[in-house]
Amino acid sequence: MSRFVQPVPALGDPYASDHVLRSHLDRILGPDGHAAAAGRLAALGAQVVSTLRDAHAEAEAHPPVLRRYDAWGARIDAIDTSPGWQAQRRAAAAHALVATPYLPEARQSFGVHARVVQHALLHLYGPESATFSCPVAMSDGAAALLSRPDVDASVRDSWLPGLISTDPDTAITSGQWMTEAQGGSDISRSDTSARRDGDGWRVTGEKWFCSAADSAMAVALARPAGAGPGSRNLAPFLIPRFGPDGGPAPGITLHRLKDKLGTRAVPTAEIGLTDASALPLGEPGEGGLHRMMTLVVVTRVHNAAAAAAGMRRGLDYARAYAGARRVAGGQLSGNPLHRATLGTLAVHAQAAYALAAHAFTLLGRVEVAADAAAEAELRLVAPLAKLLTGKLAVASASEYLECFGGAGFVEDTGIPRLLRDAQVLPIWEGTTNVLSLDVLRALSRDEGVEQLTGRVGAAAQLTGIRLPRLAGILETGLAQARDQIGYAAKDPTAPATVAGARGLALRLGVLLSAALLAEHAAYGAGRGEEGPAVAAQLWARQQLAGQDIAEDAHRHVEIL
Repeated sequence: MSRFVQPVPALGDPYASDHVLRSHLDRILGPDGHAAAAGRLAALGAQVVSTLRDAHAEAEAHPPVLRRYDAWGARIDAIDTSPGWQAQRRAAAAHALVATPYLPEARQSFGVHARVVQHALLHLYGPESATFSCPVAMSDGAAALLSRPDVDASVRDSWLPGLISTDPDTAITSGQWMTEAQGGSDISRSDTSARRDGDGWRVTGEKWFCSAADSAMAVALARPAGAGPGSRNLAPFLIPRFGPDGGPAPGITLHRLKDKLGTRAVPTAEIGLTDASALPLGEPGEGGLHRMMTLVVVTRVHNAAAAAAGMRRGLDYARAYAGARRVAGGQLSGNPLHRATLGTLAVHAQAAYALAAHAFTLLGRVEVAADAAAEAELRLVAPLAKLLTGKLAVASASEYLECFGGAGFVEDTGIPRLLRDAQVLPIWEGTTNVLSLDVLRALSRDEGVEQLTGRVGAAAQLTGIRLPRLAGILETGLAQARDQIGYAAKDPTAPATVAGARGLALRLGVLLSAALLAEHAAYGAGRGEEGPAVAAQLWARQQLAGQDIAEDAHRHVEIL
């Protein structure tokens, strides 16, 4: 009797096979804009298939190693990374994953939608990048911070070109050093201090979670000498990681690399700073935390992009396996229960993608057109998108593992990594609870409320004739949301309001994503596409109306 060997599920090109991505790009960019971006997207999709998947696997199999001393005993704190990690780094630069929204030619071609093109590239690249999407996100945030007019031009001119370089030989990345052991997300408890030293600044403190510690620079929060307590008196500083000779910069000590649940290829360190040389990003005594939020908003929308992309790629793997696996005398892909599971996961992935794409669209409108309405909406949408997609990504990843049965629990299939890596998404850049409180503060200041509720109302009107059931669910959800927002805004510090902040934020995220899917459904209907309307209705019915969608998810799985 021969030994059975399960055929390996094969994935196709992530751009060519993703009808959801292409449909959204047609709507947002227009057919001509999508056509202008298609060559870049196709090139990246082809490289994912040809070399980057192997680089991803190699980097995951060979995580970074910290060498504290050289052969002669000198302290060097060098981080050795694998060839796969270096291949991902070079690909990120060559495909302009950070640079796209900053390049004049991209802004000339795509205008306010340069960020949309960037998001599409991230959607293709991130899931099999060995989480190099993390340093990409932090480098983009650092580039946005350096691009502010209140940052010294000499600092900008020295560091920004490297961050947005598309030449792999000159491109650099940035880390982000914010959290400390005693405070974590509560950055108001930061003990890191900054003092003037002649014409420069020196920073001293202990940073507990420093991702991409192999980067050429980092953005760190510190409290300038004489500044008061609290988070508002912190200021961002650029800290060069290496000295002129390429060795470690004086005053920077890598205590250890983190042994993490996931994102194992990313070198994440505990770092001590003792009078480390630093460059202020803006006037340290004026609005430092506000400037830092420029970086944080960018990294939060990147987090949403990573969540949505991982959900879609996990779905691709589960679908491929269902097509290759036989159970109970037939293909797993033909089993109605499994089809319902896959269809529901596809709906969730579409909702996550819509949220992430919308956040990037708003960011582009803010950066290129100085759109005040978009800026107000983004202050609410960025935390909503990040928190909802993060929770969806973990739940979906758990389901994807289950789709593979025992093989989903075996490390050498690569499937467990989907869950391990997804778990960082609700944590990095603020846990769900931290972000929910950010949402509560935005609601209390009436930031983005008019834009969000207006968008939901417009989506209900847009779908009222063709999809009346969906429109009714949106209208009911909008009425409930207005009541809940009004109640929360009256006394945002009341214990009952704070206790309910997570539930409110998640409901608002679900409502917004339903409206975005409804917008796309109206567009798709005009092109004869059935899938967008099905996705919008199933998401709203399940998440807003509490209905069972299994039968319809089974019937429509092929078009979701």
